[in-house]
Amino acid sequence: MALLSTPPAEIGMTAPDFELPGCDNKIYTLEQCAGENGLLVIFMCNHCPYVQRQLRQIVDTAELLEKIGVNTVAISSNDIQDYPEDSPEDMLHLAQNWGFTFPYLYDETQAVAKAYGAVCTPDFFGFDKELDLFYRGRLDDGEHAQELFLAFEDMVRDGKTNRPQNPSMGCSIKWKD
Repeated sequence: MALLSTPPAEIGMTAPDFELPGCDNKIYTLEQCAGENGLLVIFMCNHCPYVQRQLRQIVDTAELLEKIGVNTVAISSNDIQDYPEDSPEDMLHLAQNWGFTFPYLYDETQAVAKAYGAVCTPDFFGFDKELDLFYRGRLDDGEHAQELFLAFEDMVRDGKTNRPQNPSMGCSIKWKD
């Protein structure tokens, strides 16, 4: 499995709209997912070892963000024909096992991943309360610095962040032929 890094952020990009089914069989829109102070959009999947290694941090970060008015949504766009462990049924199992407090959506057509420019799992997009992109980078440095959370904290407090945006790294999204 090839390791990919996210490209530089298109700061200011407006979050592309979506209407996707969740692993809980409910339909979610961008507007429904957005929080009072912003939205974290995570492209992820079940089978990726980079995602698996960060699941506890993802869940914990989502809970911290919720306390400052920022919601989280996770989206899986992988081709489930070749990667059946990323199916909506298995997504539900993962969400329940890890206690997700946020929707985990399935992008069957992969149109949403393409609209966002997602390339790997995990791929983190931080949007402000106007749903404009202000952060695209990794969750943390793997040691202790919560880069993504601190960027959101800056944005909620100051309306911007000057924190470095180091690329996230992970497996490629498994595109359909």
